Amino acid sequence: MNQDVYVAGVGMIPFTKPGANEPYPQMAARATRAALADAGVGYELLQQAYVGYVYGDSTAGQRAVYEVGMTGIPVINVNNNCSTGSTALFLARQAIASGAADCVLALGFEHMSPGALGSVFADRPSPFDRFDEATAELVGHSEIPLALRYFGGAGLAHMQQYGTRLETFAKIRAKASRHASNNPLALFKTVVSEEDVMRAPVMWPGVMTRLMACPPTCGSAAAVLCSEGFAKKHGLDRRVRIKAQAMTTDSRATFDAKDMREVVGFSMAASAAKQVYEAAGIGPQDLDVVELHDCFAHNELISYESLGLCPVGGAEKFVVDGDNTYGGKVVTNPSGGLLSKGHPLGATGLAQCTELVQQLRGSAEKRQVDNARLALQHNLGLGGACVVTLYERV
Repeated sequence: MNQDVYVAGVGMIPFTKPGANEPYPQMAARATRAALADAGVGYELLQQAYVGYVYGDSTAGQRAVYEVGMTGIPVINVNNNCSTGSTALFLARQAIASGAADCVLALGFEHMSPGALGSVFADRPSPFDRFDEATAELVGHSEIPLALRYFGGAGLAHMQQYGTRLETFAKIRAKASRHASNNPLALFKTVVSEEDVMRAPVMWPGVMTRLMACPPTCGSAAAVLCSEGFAKKHGLDRRVRIKAQAMTTDSRATFDAKDMREVVGFSMAASAAKQVYEAAGIGPQDLDVVELHDCFAHNELISYESLGLCPVGGAEKFVVDGDNTYGGKVVTNPSGGLLSKGHPLGATGLAQCTELVQQLRGSAEKRQVDNARLALQHNLGLGGACVVTLYERV
């Protein structure tokens, strides 16, 4: 079987800085209740739940959903680094498409700590050891935190090959702030200029300032997916359908190419996007709105190319021409993206889903992209996994 899958309801809570958040069960319960209310269903109608988080103990997913209901359904805990939320979405979509279930919850949350990401288990091999070795070989700078070296190094490779200017990454960050200023759920709503970004504290000379990196964030988001038959039976919203979806992991190119852009998932994303375009019978030129994984301004620029929004090597022109915002070719990250909205790892993919569903419903208020019909979501986690999802307004 290959049933159509509809997003009947979405919900998220305002993202916050670590320390300003509620504990994860309360955050997750609020997002779940919001998604259920948006769908118009009770928890008792859910048949499965896929719950994603990165930093937490085993079965925290159960602890989170038990705040809303305890009906004995399967609860599957998901951890796939920064692509955790969209991986939960991927699994929920598969369950319905295969006919294994008719109404499923995908939930993501993160209760983060301040500061740079770090390993929890220091007494065993790190899943990033090969990434760290490749990064040490290609960029060095062991004094800089690894996440900055990964994505800053990828941006530096683009700068060295194509002459991309640091100011172009600043333009991306400034664009994110303008979009986020219209998003009541974003962490940072203050508009910053390109000059503000360039004047921010330097994290890597010539490569990155502080405002070009997303902040550690706490929050939660959720989606209720259902089959067409279930939606008809219960009178649920069928305006938004998942038209195609693909998930990829690393290929040999990640390390063999000796290119930091590959280390951070360029081919992984390109492959997932290609699968989605082919399955849907469309091309990137048909997209109206995109939520992509801008953990750093550098990754947003690289992702324009991996997703086919512009030619390889053409990302700087794409930015300078304003093709990444309202009035251009495709509006990217109308939510403000990870750079301004925040990046609570397990929740990010479902926050992207929430934004795109609202866009396709025409309910995004000041952020609304005119006549949005096709929306693409790109969520990537190093280690690695990438999920690309295409939503369609029916």
